[in-house]
Amino acid sequence: MPGVRLAIFIFLHGVGRMSYQVLARKWRPRNFSTLVGQEHVVRALSHALAEQRLHHAYLFTGTRGVGKTTIARILAKSLNCETGITATPCGQCSACQEIDSGRFVDLLEVDAATNTRVDEMRQLLENAVYAPTRGRFKVYVIDEVHMLSNSAFNAMLKTLEEPPEHVKFILATTDPQKIPVTVLSRCLQFNLKQMPAVAITGHLAHILQAEGVPYDMPALALVARSAAGSMRDALSLLDQAIAHGAGKVEEAQVRGMLGTVDQDFLLAILEALHAGEAGVLLQVAADMGVRSLSFAAALQELGALLTRVQIVQCVPSAIDDDEPEKERIVALAKAFSPEFVQLAYQIVNVGRAELASAPDEYSGFVMTLLRLHAFRPSSVADVVGSVASRSRGQAPGAKAQPPLSPQQQVQPSAPAPVSPSVEVPQAPRAPAAGEGNWHQIVGALSLSGLARELAQNCELRQLAEGQCLLRLSPKQAHLQMKPNPERLQQALAEYLGGAVQLRIELGENEVDTPAATAGRQRQEQQERAVNAIAQDVFVRDVIDSFGASVVESSIKPIV
Repeated sequence: MPGVRLAIFIFLHGVGRMSYQVLARKWRPRNFSTLVGQEHVVRALSHALAEQRLHHAYLFTGTRGVGKTTIARILAKSLNCETGITATPCGQCSACQEIDSGRFVDLLEVDAATNTRVDEMRQLLENAVYAPTRGRFKVYVIDEVHMLSNSAFNAMLKTLEEPPEHVKFILATTDPQKIPVTVLSRCLQFNLKQMPAVAITGHLAHILQAEGVPYDMPALALVARSAAGSMRDALSLLDQAIAHGAGKVEEAQVRGMLGTVDQDFLLAILEALHAGEAGVLLQVAADMGVRSLSFAAALQELGALLTRVQIVQCVPSAIDDDEPEKERIVALAKAFSPEFVQLAYQIVNVGRAELASAPDEYSGFVMTLLRLHAFRPSSVADVVGSVASRSRGQAPGAKAQPPLSPQQQVQPSAPAPVSPSVEVPQAPRAPAAGEGNWHQIVGALSLSGLARELAQNCELRQLAEGQCLLRLSPKQAHLQMKPNPERLQQALAEYLGGAVQLRIELGENEVDTPAATAGRQRQEQQERAVNAIAQDVFVRDVIDSFGASVVESSIKPIV
């Protein structure tokens, strides 16, 4: 008998422990007003219910955890509520309570993943002709409908198109591409979008306040970001975070649970990159290795951070005021050029893809950071400067020529305003004496990207007393888009050592621009290379002996 009493005690104790309900089920929305993030679907269904414009088949599509089955159940309550067809079911009547508890006899939830065969579908549809037992409508909710076989789809087509008046079909799927178009055309389709991270964070905060659980907002932001748009995933992670933190949701514990990379590491990488401190980059990588953080996740987060930096550069008002790292992100957006941010983003993505072929993840991560350091803006400027020095005939380490004073520049008289409609193109002539100074100036300017292209395609018309007038061909007018002129003006001011007001007029160039000169030189080099190959004795012997031919496009001059 003592053994029997002990067994009974364990059984009752086990039943008591089963009373806890996970947050994803406890906080599942039970009406449209508590649904988060799917306002476009709620609006359409609410209007249809209010006006009694009820379709016989609905299709809800979207990724996991965005509310497909939840909306289906709410819609079933709206159709069968004892107060009438309404967009706001009472939740108190027996029909609403039975649907919430999953025991409403006229709500049939079918998992298509386990009922894929045509025989099961036929048996299901045969019962559709019978009137509902308790409710106003018999509602069929078929989840993961894309898993049905082609025969099963064909079997349900006729019933789906013309069902009995008392039957409503609600289909849900994560992969609508696999559903036949014959089925799609018979349904009203609603695409459920992924939950925004802000909406998930706010909903999690509301739940924790109601549950009386202490929390940090940065910790909830981490959970929301890891959920990747799925509210159900976010609630499951929140359950795990509460257990991991012993009843508290704190940022440090959530980071340890998720294995995510602290934003301070990533911001420190970009700040060290701007300062050109390679030692700091290696120290950050070592600290991350000590904490056993995922380097693949670090590169993924670094790419996301660079995206935020680029967005701030293009649209400064796009960053939220409550962004925790707002000041540091804004400072980085001002420190880096948009072109470098694009280059860094590409380097990070390529480095992440190459981790699998690296000797180990740490080595691949370190090499990616050092690649960013090698292509940082200052090093790129050094390379451009050395190339410009070689183009001017200087040795790579030679000191650059001092800037030309305004009195040494060409000061031709300002031309009359150019009218594009009557402008007669003139063939560019070779630069006269002194006009080659613009070629030297462009080579010495610290420019890159489209701003450098703008300078190379312009002709100097006037440079005196802080005024610079350039002429640009109408064919290259697109180079004037912002911020290229501003960068060219700033580079000229740095080169001349004083403020410069830049004006650019449209018109056909009268002299060769630096770009035209460089193009002509490349063409001449190519022609010399082709002639050298054609006159080579060995090449001519091969042509004569084997009837071969030279592919001129494969010939590249040696510079």
